[in-house]
This record gives sequence, C-alpha cells and structure tokens, in this order.
Amino acid sequence: MLNMKQEENAPLKFESLLDAHRLFGLPKPKHPLITIINGATDQLDMNGFRQNHVLSFYKMSYKPNLHGKLKYGQSFYDFDGGGLLFASPGQIIGSNDNEASVCSEYTLLIHPDFFLGHQIARTIKHYGFFSYAANETLHLSDEERATIISIFKMIETELNSRIDDFSQHVVIAQIELLLNYANRFYKRQFITRKATNNDLLQKLEALLNEYFNDETSLSKGIPTVGYLAEHLNLSPSYLSDMLRSLTGQNTQQHIHNKLIEKAKELLSTTRLTVAEVAYQLGFEHPQSFSKLFKTKAKLSPLEFRQSFN
Repeated sequence: MLNMKQEENAPLKFESLLDAHRLFGLPKPKHPLITIINGATDQLDMNGFRQNHVLSFYKMSYKPNLHGKLKYGQSFYDFDGGGLLFASPGQIIGSNDNEASVCSEYTLLIHPDFFLGHQIARTIKHYGFFSYAANETLHLSDEERATIISIFKMIETELNSRIDDFSQHVVIAQIELLLNYANRFYKRQFITRKATNNDLLQKLEALLNEYFNDETSLSKGIPTVGYLAEHLNLSPSYLSDMLRSLTGQNTQQHIHNKLIEKAKELLSTTRLTVAEVAYQLGFEHPQSFSKLFKTKAKLSPLEFRQSFN
C-alpha cells in the first residue's frame, strides 16, 4: 500500500502498480505487474506527483514538452521537444521544479517480477540510462519520437487485448525493442553533443588535476566516481557512458589512468618511498597501489623508479 505517513518533504513510496493508479485517479490496473498509462486519453490527477516519490518498479515515460536547453560552457543541448525518461526500482523521481507537472504522453510501469524467467530480468540492469537524472533525459528528434511512440502503442494494444499464453512473451519482446532503440538514440545523443561532452571531459581532467595537485587525496582518499559526477552535475551512470562514447573508457578507468600518471611523476621526480606515494595518492594500503600500478604500467613501482637510475 502507498505509505501516506510521510515526514515533511519525504518522498511518497509506491509498493504496487495499484498505488500509482490510485494517485493518478485511475481504476485498478488490468495486470498486477505491468500497466501503460496514456496521458492523451486517460483523465489523470497530477497533484500527487508534484511530490518526490519512490517506485518499486521500472518506469519508462515519454513527455512531449520536456525541454533540453541545459548549458555547459558555451554549448546548449540540441533538442527542445519531447524526452524519454527512465527510472528503476528504488530510485527517487519527481521533482521540485515543473517537470512533475508535465503530463506524460505514455507511461509504462513494470514490476521486476514481470521479467522473472526471462533473459531481460538480467539484461535490463545493463542499461545505464535507468540511473540517469531527469536533466540527462533522452531528447528525441521527430523521427525518433515516431519510432518510440509506435512501440508504446504496440504495447498498449497488446496489454488491452485478451490475455493468452503468448501475451507476456510478446510484451517483453516489445519492451526489449523499446530499450534497444533508446540505447541507440542515447548513443546518437552523445555524438550530436560531442562539443558539449568534450567540454565536460576537459572539466573532468581539470577536476582530477586539482584533486591530486592540492593533495585532497591525502584527506579524502582516492576520488570516487560519485565525487566527480557530483562536481560535474551529472549522474555517475551518465558520466561513465558519456566518457565511454568519447574515449572508450568509463569514469573509473579515467581515475585509474590519472592515478598512474601522478604516481609516475612522484616516483620519477621525488624521493618519496612507494608507501608514501601510495598514501599521498589516497590509498589506504600500499599493496593495493602496487598491484594497480603493475597492472597498468607492466612494472612494479620500484622497477619503474629503477628504470630512471
């Protein structure tokens, strides 16, 4: 049941699809594990969704008036039309701005149990965009929108048809099609925003340089993906996917590369012991540093230092 006893500003918690239907002012869903809500035909009460909320199921929704004019440096996001948003179970969604008041054209809600016994139960966790923030939504061109809407309509038709032995298999195949197109379109989005993303890449490099040069690592340890994402105003998943599209490496690999680069500098220009270098870079245990260094540099820290003598 919907947890109505909330502390002030605490998110609403939805345990079932029935909770969501009740708050929308809709009759109970036809299926307990999956529902599709058509914002164009269903009379929706949006008041309950102005507060942040936590779902126990996956959410995929298309909003026709979700703007993408987010500025980084001198660049802006390119699409100013509709957007596709994703959320996974346990994620806090909604907003304290106008996003929650924008009605979705389609909203697909799926309880994880709907996928049990099917491969998608495992593969859906590989789609990083379920962890993206609202400002990292997938902005669609007119052609892309037509493709996505056609898939939502197929799912709607199937769910509103008579349930038979094939229904679950057909709907799961349609969901997989939706996810694969979203994956393709996100890759396009990274490409079309290459100038913006290159600006972010430069900011990431500057942030890492500052972190190690100011010896922040001595007090805070090795920089985390979460730390970098927060300072760049991105979600960790979006940052890693963006970097992978530009460089072929995720955020953790960028951190490791910067660690090794700084380690080589310290080993070749100072008299610090290997343990002291490890501690200065934020490692709690010198053995962990030596293991990473040898993996990346193909030499132990001592062997690397000796190569300069």
